Amino acid sequence: MIEIKPVTGTPDAIVKVPGSKSYTNRALVTAALANGASTITNALFSDDTKYMASSLTALGISVEGYQDVNRYVVHGKGGAIPAQQANLFIGNAGTAMRFLTAMLSLGNGVYEIDGVTRMRQRPILDLLDGLRQLGADVVSKNNDGCPPVIIRANGLLGGQAVVKGDLSSQYFSALLMTAPYAKKDVVIEVNGNLVSKRYVAMTVALMREFGVQVENHDYKRFIVKSRQRYKATNYEVEGDASAASYFFAAAAITGGKVRVVGIGSDSLQGDIHFVDVLKSMGCRVTMEGNWIEVQGNTLHGVDIDMGDMPDVVQTLSAVAVFARGKTRVRNVKNMRIKETDRIAAVVNELQRMGISAVEYEDGFEIEPSPPQPAQIETYDDHRMAMSFALIGLRSKGILIKNPECVSKTFPDYFQRLEALRGEKKLSMN
Repeated sequence: MIEIKPVTGTPDAIVKVPGSKSYTNRALVTAALANGASTITNALFSDDTKYMASSLTALGISVEGYQDVNRYVVHGKGGAIPAQQANLFIGNAGTAMRFLTAMLSLGNGVYEIDGVTRMRQRPILDLLDGLRQLGADVVSKNNDGCPPVIIRANGLLGGQAVVKGDLSSQYFSALLMTAPYAKKDVVIEVNGNLVSKRYVAMTVALMREFGVQVENHDYKRFIVKSRQRYKATNYEVEGDASAASYFFAAAAITGGKVRVVGIGSDSLQGDIHFVDVLKSMGCRVTMEGNWIEVQGNTLHGVDIDMGDMPDVVQTLSAVAVFARGKTRVRNVKNMRIKETDRIAAVVNELQRMGISAVEYEDGFEIEPSPPQPAQIETYDDHRMAMSFALIGLRSKGILIKNPECVSKTFPDYFQRLEALRGEKKLSMN
């Protein structure tokens, strides 16, 4: 357990956040499918990316990790999967589960992918249905639409697939990244509205960096021509916008000023638009090509659709606690299938601090009041730990249980958060 101590002044800090998890895991997959050695710099080394790297190695694709300089070197096999059998364990890494399930359809053998108990509760049926429409033999081992997943691979035929868009954009990213190596052109139709569109935009942009073009018809239809191939590339990962959100929120909560470097106005990451939410709540925001700065100010609540950036909703909940007036978050139903049911978790932990919060099917409403001391349950969810720790920057007695869960995406988060205060370490017990 870790206690978060309130800051005594107003922070004025410059922060560099780790490389993007989303880009790192996408780059590992595309580099593995490329022909030859690719170097990925400013890569994130965390539980999720290590699961991806170790899985690729187990499949016979050499991945060299140099954590001291945040670099991976991936020796791609030109779309081939050397191993003909593998049992992969990916913890609770959703990107690894979804991306590898699609990638392994290109192989020639039998593969199984499993994870922790929570991963076995996270749906993947829509991705499996999409892959089956493209000619893959993929099943949910327990026939419940969730992992573990078994792939009996003999190459991917291609063709047309219609996939529901309302649960996870990662299904589409997984299909798109695999599509160039199908035997025929791949056409993916979106059934309904696609959630988290900006993550798919990231995937399309990264594929272009590795030499593959995707036709994007207004996020309703995607076309990938066959016989395209990824080219070995030196790729630099930009800073993680989701990680940056905690430091932007820290500025908002404390009334301080925080500049995050390594990510800027040109970023395609959807979570970069969290600063627009803070601006609408009263903060001052300045953006350049390689940095973004937030200056805290008097905050007021908002009524907002967060469907395109669900991973920063918990961060917003921490800010909303200190705003004037209610905050209502909408259109984030897919948060219920993340590392935990994040809608229920946010409401539970706010109520634990004596704050009025109401749960809805697609979000929640917060009526701010001074937080009371509390031990915060994290549900083994890194974003619960990181976001609720922010409340402790201004309120006494906030303790975070199982702080080690941040290793999923941001292993040294608490040390970097502490740098805002200037003290050497937080009180731990």
